Amino acid sequence: MIQHIKPFAAKIAVAFTLTLSLCLQSCAEDPDKFFGVAVLNTNTMSDFGTPILAKHINDETKEFADIPSSKKNGDEAIKHIQNNILYMEKSLNDIKALNDNSEERKEIKQRSIALYEFALPVYKNEYTAYAKLCDAKAPQEQKDELIKTIEEKYNAGFEERYAALLEKGKSFAKDNNLNVDWN
Repeated sequence: MIQHIKPFAAKIAVAFTLTLSLCLQSCAEDPDKFFGVAVLNTNTMSDFGTPILAKHINDETKEFADIPSSKKNGDEAIKHIQNNILYMEKSLNDIKALNDNSEERKEIKQRSIALYEFALPVYKNEYTAYAKLCDAKAPQEQKDELIKTIEEKYNAGFEERYAALLEKGKSFAKDNNLNVDWN
């Protein structure tokens, strides 16, 4: 009797393993959702290391004499950066939670994580320092110097990572018939 139980238990274990494997594969996000989380969300960082981002941050502090509602509290730029950081941290957690059940998904997921992990410390340190300068109405030369340092130190690395992710993202979108406008 015991001899019959061992082969039966082995068959049950194999069946369970196959079922679990199929279930995990079928639990993967559809290509559109995967693409949106891993690739499209990075659009919010596309101006990283550029004067455009610096202008957006500084614009948070602008007041207009003839518009009373434009009066600022003095912490708008820093709040803007803090909100960006929170969004990026949430996006990074969402990417880490994605199912990467294929080599293509694994590579996209890794590239997306690498991009966020590259940019986040710069937002937490250098861009936060820049936002504080903006809120404090520091001299433009001082702000320009910090932005120039950020651009020189980080822009090329960011662009390299971003281009590599988009290259894989374009291939993934094409392979999965996703309608994406790359302009």
